Amino acid sequence: MTNRGAAQATSRHRTVHLRRRSRRTPVWWRDAIGVLCWGSVLVVIALWLSGRGVQLLAAGPADLLTSLGRLSGLVAADLLLVQVFLMARVPMIERSYGQDELARRHRLVGFWSFNLLMVHVALILGGYTLRDHNDLLHETWSVVTTYGGMLLAVAGSIALTVVVVSSVRVARRALRYESWHLLHLYAYVGVGLSVPHEIWTGADFTTSAVARAYWWSAYAVALAAILVYRVALPVWRTLRHGLTVREVIREGPGVVTVTLAGRGLHRMPVQAGQYFVFRFLDGPGWSRGNPYSLSASPAPDRLRVTAKAAGDGSSRLAGLRPGTKVAIEGPYGRLTGERRVTRRVAMFACGIGITPLRALLEELAYEPGDAVLVYRAHDLDDLVFRDELDQLAQRRGVAVNYVLGPRIRNRQSWLPESAAAWTDEDAMQQLVPGISQYDVYVCGPDQWMDAVCVAATAIGLPPNQLHQERFSW
Repeated sequence: MTNRGAAQATSRHRTVHLRRRSRRTPVWWRDAIGVLCWGSVLVVIALWLSGRGVQLLAAGPADLLTSLGRLSGLVAADLLLVQVFLMARVPMIERSYGQDELARRHRLVGFWSFNLLMVHVALILGGYTLRDHNDLLHETWSVVTTYGGMLLAVAGSIALTVVVVSSVRVARRALRYESWHLLHLYAYVGVGLSVPHEIWTGADFTTSAVARAYWWSAYAVALAAILVYRVALPVWRTLRHGLTVREVIREGPGVVTVTLAGRGLHRMPVQAGQYFVFRFLDGPGWSRGNPYSLSASPAPDRLRVTAKAAGDGSSRLAGLRPGTKVAIEGPYGRLTGERRVTRRVAMFACGIGITPLRALLEELAYEPGDAVLVYRAHDLDDLVFRDELDQLAQRRGVAVNYVLGPRIRNRQSWLPESAAAWTDEDAMQQLVPGISQYDVYVCGPDQWMDAVCVAATAIGLPPNQLHQERFSW
């Protein structure tokens, strides 16, 4: 382990982009969102009860299966709308949870919704088969071909199945990000195709004015969130700020930095540590967006991103030409200074995970000697921004520690092989003495981040001082 830190700084660095004011997200936002999501499920159950759902359970086997099938279908539809709403990029939700936690909750809600949908299909077909004294195959064919909207519902179910299968961990690993993202858009197709079936044959739509009012409102809110925050707002920000590629620099093997020029960027609510979804309008492939973190504090006339080639989108960065127009979605993420609670900061970065942390080191307010960076890489050639980090060490008094070497075999650790004699906790305390008095920011590969977080927690770092955001999809 090598230390390139500076305990003192001869001058304080002051620029217009170094001291952006952090907007504190109200704590009650998170609770309100949770209450709304759970409340929607309770409303659906109440509507089922008001529609003689319980009474039908005792009316015979056919009615029992049909009533339970109706309940499972209603809850599945509600959870599907909750799932869509969670990923609609609503700022209140984004800032309360962060994209990584939202993605986990979105995946959990999605699997529950899909499983309940399959239960709904099985119970309804079983109930109709008993009611009509028919065999299952013929009853299924009759339902699909004679009930209003059922062919569309079948197509919607197929679309949702594609989304669920592509979301399984094994499938995600086998797919490129661009392919996975495209397949995931079929969720919207599935939701849209299910609506006619519910309107034309759903007992709630056909018999209850209250239920109709609830479901139309729920669909309207979900659709409005998508149109406003996934379509209108990105288009407006793209046109308003007019981002174009200013400069492309190769930082190292497979690592490229792109500087973007724009107008009025000081009006954009962006902070260091956040990321955008970028679409570079330079020809084939422009429609596929890729998320990249800012690698420098945002300035009034420019943004900067740095990425390592890991797919078609990031590989295209090296070939961008100055003047290329850029469409943006964002900013997203909450790995920012607004969550900070102490005056000291410690950054733990691995590989390309240095990008948001380097931007934070530039933007956050701290005194010389109150900031530490621990940067893990395979060797000196893999260090990104080494010159810039050394300049930050001199200018702002950041203690920069480069932790180099291949990973330790047969042990999940954030340390290199050369430090195998150390425990993760002892090494952390050696590099950041008194770490419990710091806000700790972590970014890198998932397993490496897990090891850092486990060590920090074992030392006694309070949970509200540990900040991380996963960028794996």
